[in-house]
Amino acid sequence: MRLAHLHLPNISSFTRVSDLQKTLTTRLLTHKKLSSPGSISSQEHAHPPASPPPPDPTVITFTPNPVYTTGRRDLPPSNTTPSSAAIPKTATSKKLSLPPSLEPIRSLLTPPTSANKNNSNSHDHVHDSPRAEYHPTLRGGQTTYHGPGQMVAYTILDLKRLGLTPRCHIRVLENSVIDLLAGYGVKGFVTEDPGVWVHDSASAGDQDQEPAKKITAVGVHLRRNISSFGVGLNVTNEPMWFFRQIVACGLEGREVTSLAGLGVNGVGVDEVASAFVRCFVDRVNRDFACTSSGGGLGEKIEEVYPVTEEDLLDS
Repeated sequence: MRLAHLHLPNISSFTRVSDLQKTLTTRLLTHKKLSSPGSISSQEHAHPPASPPPPDPTVITFTPNPVYTTGRRDLPPSNTTPSSAAIPKTATSKKLSLPPSLEPIRSLLTPPTSANKNNSNSHDHVHDSPRAEYHPTLRGGQTTYHGPGQMVAYTILDLKRLGLTPRCHIRVLENSVIDLLAGYGVKGFVTEDPGVWVHDSASAGDQDQEPAKKITAVGVHLRRNISSFGVGLNVTNEPMWFFRQIVACGLEGREVTSLAGLGVNGVGVDEVASAFVRCFVDRVNRDFACTSSGGGLGEKIEEVYPVTEEDLLDS
């Protein structure tokens, strides 16, 4: 199996990446439907032709413009994602349908922008006039923030091909982040709450008494074992102001942190994105691939190859 990796090095439109993710998941779902034994296409032929190979799984790594997103547990009353094309240019935060978790910061929120808008300079300095778009999504979990200073990774996969159950999929994402953090000398761990957590390096000798801080949010969506969404890992301290405005993931009194907040400085999102993909592939192959050295049931990821947005849209 080959894994496509799309990395967007600049601040990217959350709307555009979401649309791209939807295109990729639709392709996987369509292939699965057409290649299943009970599909109409297979019933039309006594000896149906061999189905084409499935689309390659894809990981998209990027940094979005500032956005607050909600998951299935925290959707607004309308329970829908507003279409950017249907929102008037004069729309304001007063017109947004928000969940209770975001009502206190309504004045900070704007509707989603067009997928074609360049967001590279759209975020204001946090001490000037901060603004963030609001996007309800179908991922698991509640309210969180994504934006500059963060590495977001979306994994568009057929879990069956990889031999993953839904729970194992979450564990692979968590363990991939934990392995990545270990490469920077940071000990990550999981708790009864979602995500990946750490202790402050300054309190390393007294960690049992120190509350854990969240460094990575994890939230996914599954349909017929096709996954979407993934993780958001804080690299710099830039997201911290935005996190302090909300109760992230519905966890009252729990703080967030970043690699920079733990003393890991000089690390960029591009470097962290590459490390995440490498750790993800290593975890999948080590724990779930059917190889001579392992007892897994999934296909091994033999190669990771870089792609562009145009490559994915034209394939």
